[in-house]
Amino acid sequence: MPPLDLSADQVLTTTRAVRKRLDLTRPVERALIEECLELAAQAPTGRNRQRWDFVLVTDPDKRAALADLYRLGLASPRQRVIRDGVNRGDPVRGARIADSAQYLFDHLHEVPVLLIPCIRVQGRHENDSHVGQANTWGSVLPAVWQFMLAARSRGLGTAWTTPHLHYEREAARLLGVPYDTVLQTALIPVAHTIGTDFRPGPRVGVDRIAHWDSW
Repeated sequence: MPPLDLSADQVLTTTRAVRKRLDLTRPVERALIEECLELAAQAPTGRNRQRWDFVLVTDPDKRAALADLYRLGLASPRQRVIRDGVNRGDPVRGARIADSAQYLFDHLHEVPVLLIPCIRVQGRHENDSHVGQANTWGSVLPAVWQFMLAARSRGLGTAWTTPHLHYEREAARLLGVPYDTVLQTALIPVAHTIGTDFRPGPRVGVDRIAHWDSW
């Protein structure tokens, strides 16, 4: 399918974390995913080493197994809201986010494509220095975000999730990922969206986040 008629600014301001508006019944064409990957591969990366790999899971049994690991790593979002208190500053918005997260929690196994972005390393980085970890994440996050922007421009929805990483070793075993030399960084559902009319999200003003010359 051709890209949506969106400007670069529209893509940047309307690429949302999509959970409830993922079309669980419509397959995602492999060629469409590959277009997004080609754009993702143009992202900058530390020393231009391009250490990323993208594991795309479409097999129903493997999707179900990954969804189970995700659920093991994340208590029910609604239960978490009750336990932790609903988004203290905005209870209504917090409840809405929890409802959206709960929907994905319940339906993740039905999403047609689950993407696990990975980065090749020389060893597990749990004990790496702050600088080393920053380099690792900085070498994969731009590519993943570029994939998500490309997906948005083609009518696909995505959401960055990490709960399955509590069981990364089990996921590696399931997918044949070399656990000792490849880090999984996220689990991203990918599906056509129900409608394409996404809007910019509520955010704090630039005057509250910009610090010029000093904090």
